[in-house]
Amino acid sequence: MADTIEDHSHIRVLIVDDHPLFRSGLRAALDSAADIDVVAEAGDAEALDVLVDETRPHVVVMDAGLPGIPGTEAVRRLGSSHPSLPVLMLTMSQDDDDLLAALRAGARGYLVKGSGREAVLSAVRTVAAGGAVFGPEVAGRIAARLAGVRRAAPGPPFPELTQREAEVLDLVARGHDNRRIARELVLSEKTVRNNVSRIFAKLHVAHRAEAVSQARDAGLGAPPPDATARRPPA
Repeated sequence: MADTIEDHSHIRVLIVDDHPLFRSGLRAALDSAADIDVVAEAGDAEALDVLVDETRPHVVVMDAGLPGIPGTEAVRRLGSSHPSLPVLMLTMSQDDDDLLAALRAGARGYLVKGSGREAVLSAVRTVAAGGAVFGPEVAGRIAARLAGVRRAAPGPPFPELTQREAEVLDLVARGHDNRRIARELVLSEKTVRNNVSRIFAKLHVAHRAEAVSQARDAGLGAPPPDATARRPPA
């Protein structure tokens, strides 16, 4: 568990970025502030949980484009293991999908590399205090994207799934086992198992119960509209 800011007079920062020169410059900028201390650096997120436990930062400043474990996945994992630890994404990416993926993963802030020193220092202080922060160009993109979402027709609950995988997930959410799903969709059990494995990977779940929970939260798993009509009388 990360320390609270009240435990120390300075904000403790962990930098995760695979470019040594950028890490060095960022560290110098952060350490130049009287209220911020960089307690550690890492070039990837492979041992991030261990490093967090050892250094107990208040904020993690992380690049989205890390080798090995991507930054967004690292944020998601930190959200599970250290839910109170805020992450500020500092990245070269101008892609809206990367931005939204970081927000969905739980990032507390998102700045584009090249932001000025004062903007970075202010962002670190804001997320350490429990707030959220986005650069002006990022905030504009969020607003435009959300406006587009409001105008667009609702899409499928899990757009990353194929149509077949969505059908399988719906039946999983109804409580059907693989054998029954295979019968209903006229598939082999092996094909159903393969679909279930791909669904687990795309939803980032390890167990059937987790997949069922996500599916039902999204509205899947409801009985067909005429299920009551087909039910024989008691």
